[in-house]
Amino acid sequence: MSRPFKVEIAESEEELKKRLQTARLGSQKEKLQMLWWLKSGQVNEQQEIGFRLGRDTSTITRWLQKYRLGGLSSLLEIKKAAGATRKMSVQAIAALKQELETGKGFSGYGAIVEWLENKYGEKIEYGTVYGWVRYRFGAKLKVSRPKSYKQDEDVVQSLKKNSVLYY
Repeated sequence: MSRPFKVEIAESEEELKKRLQTARLGSQKEKLQMLWWLKSGQVNEQQEIGFRLGRDTSTITRWLQKYRLGGLSSLLEIKKAAGATRKMSVQAIAALKQELETGKGFSGYGAIVEWLENKYGEKIEYGTVYGWVRYRFGAKLKVSRPKSYKQDEDVVQSLKKNSVLYY
C-alpha cells in the first residue's frame, strides 16, 4: 500500500496563478503549473501531474521534495555551472590592460604572447590573447603604414587639400 499523496502549499491560488502568468522560463512554468493544479484541487495524484506535464513521476517527486524542504524559491531556483577556469591569471589580465592603456602598446599579438610568457611565465595561445585584447578590452594593435623618409609633408597636405575625389 502506498502512502497518501499530501502536499501543503503555502502560497495562495491567486499568487500562484499570477506567478505562472509572469514566468518566462518553461521549467519554472511547469513547476508553478504543478503547484497551481495541486492548490486548486484539479489534480490529486502524482501520476496525473506527470501525465499532464509529460514528465516522469520521479521528476515530480524530486520537485515536490525541493518544495517541501525549501519552499517556492528553492523549487524555482536555477543553478548555473561555474564554467572553466581562466587561462590567464588575474594579475596578468590587469597588467596587460594597464600596458595597453599606456599607449606604448605592442607591435603585434605575438609580442603580447611573448611578454606574458616572459613576465608571468604563462604560455597563452595566440587566439586567447587576441580574444582578450580585441574583444574584451576593445583595443586594436594598429600600426601606421610605413612612410618614405623622402616624402615631403607639405606636398602631401597640398595634394589632399586640392584633389577632388570622383565616385
